[in-house]
Amino acid sequence: MSLPPAGSIPSMETSHDELKENTIIIVLGASGDLAKKKTFPALFGLYRQGFLPRDVKIVGYARTKMDKAEFDKRATSYLKNPNDDPEITQAIQQFKDLSTYISGSYEDSEAFANLNAHLEEIESHYKGPEANRLFYFALPPSVFVPVAKNLKEQCYVTKGGGVNRVIVEKPFGKDLDSARELLSSLKQYWTEDETFRIDHYLGKEMVKNLLVLRFANVAMGAAWDKNHISNVQITFKEPFGTEGRGGYFDEFGMIRDVLQNHLLQVLSILTMERPVSFSAEDIRDEKVKVLRSIPPIAREDTLLGQYVSANGKPGYLDDDTVPRNSVCPTFAATTLWIHNPRWEGVPFILKAGKALNEAKVEVRIQFKDVTQGIFKDIARNELVIRIQPSEAVYLKLNAKTPGLYTRAMPTEMDLTYKRRFTEAKIPEAYEALILDALKGDHSNFVRHDELDVAWKIFTPILHWIDGKSGARPRPVPYPYGSRGPKELDPFIQKYGFKRANDSYVWPVTNLAAL
Repeated sequence: MSLPPAGSIPSMETSHDELKENTIIIVLGASGDLAKKKTFPALFGLYRQGFLPRDVKIVGYARTKMDKAEFDKRATSYLKNPNDDPEITQAIQQFKDLSTYISGSYEDSEAFANLNAHLEEIESHYKGPEANRLFYFALPPSVFVPVAKNLKEQCYVTKGGGVNRVIVEKPFGKDLDSARELLSSLKQYWTEDETFRIDHYLGKEMVKNLLVLRFANVAMGAAWDKNHISNVQITFKEPFGTEGRGGYFDEFGMIRDVLQNHLLQVLSILTMERPVSFSAEDIRDEKVKVLRSIPPIAREDTLLGQYVSANGKPGYLDDDTVPRNSVCPTFAATTLWIHNPRWEGVPFILKAGKALNEAKVEVRIQFKDVTQGIFKDIARNELVIRIQPSEAVYLKLNAKTPGLYTRAMPTEMDLTYKRRFTEAKIPEAYEALILDALKGDHSNFVRHDELDVAWKIFTPILHWIDGKSGARPRPVPYPYGSRGPKELDPFIQKYGFKRANDSYVWPVTNLAAL
């Protein structure tokens, strides 16, 4: 399918210190699930597409003792080649050949000196004096600080004016105080310019598309305010429960796991003012500005739920890894308010839950009612941005039904990516973000002050849930596989959301055949 010429957006092409050669990517925590399922597949995807630096080397580091064969097996276990394509098979072998592995402690300085010796041996074969190192923390937060310290003291390269960068995974703390402590500890060793705090939602195609949708379309911007929009819902749904990971989840809960980071990032891009340019600092300045206009979440603007057994599926408390009688919410809906001239009075409802009826992440912007008179009880317009799966943007509007009668019906203007961009490959979020880090582009990473203000919004409600400000609230039960708690509909209706009295369904069901 041929597409029309792309619009020129020169301001998006900003100048960065791109690592093009003499670069080693070091994956710390290389034996863990995150590295196996996300980091190495993303690196392989970039390698296959020719986006990694020339003659790049990848070094895995973790506590687990294993030989090269075992490391190769783990690092490539999630690389996809369902049809045994010989080209992919060859690329996987080449990927193994450029990768090595070193084991060692995260707290032991000598172990990092050993890692550095390995890196220097690789760099001794470089053409030219420069040496660059990108360190990826696929690690639990408990070891962030010792690893950051040991890397800076033992593995920080200065040869030929080379560049050092660290990519740090969430969670960045558990509340405002712990986040500030972590930030200040990391800053002792790594500058803000060297640090890339990754929230993988910022690498998702539809989240990145929000900037273009909003600021490259006059028609869209004209209705993007409190005068036209009734309410906004940002929804995250998973169709499965904790499934043996209850110990980790129970420590953090749904709000820390999804709302405070992923969904708040989406909200900030959705609501920020137009940046002066597409430079990282201009974009992040506007995100911080809008987040500073949001007061801490009120208890009365919060609904908490916990799934119970249904349809033969176990409840949250049936998971052996979950503490007995836990009141950790597996579902949370919170309403945020933005006190600025554009958004005053518009409720932003963030919803996330496990063990629900489908897998979905979307933004649903519901516009206000049309003026009463010639139309009565007509469906509201809605702009829906489907982040995953089946990336799409569709506008729900009213049109006349064909025939001799004048009757309005809800329909849609639909940009479904699988239909419109049949030959395009939508990159994985981690691919996009690792490439940004290699380019030195901070646009899609979380700045320290942005993180601070995000925790200010959520910390009071988290302390309430954790029992630090009185008795812990008990989440309401909801059946495994449902839409969520039965209290959800009245909860969102009190903020002005209207469910249309029609049988309209977005026709996404045919996508499987595409």
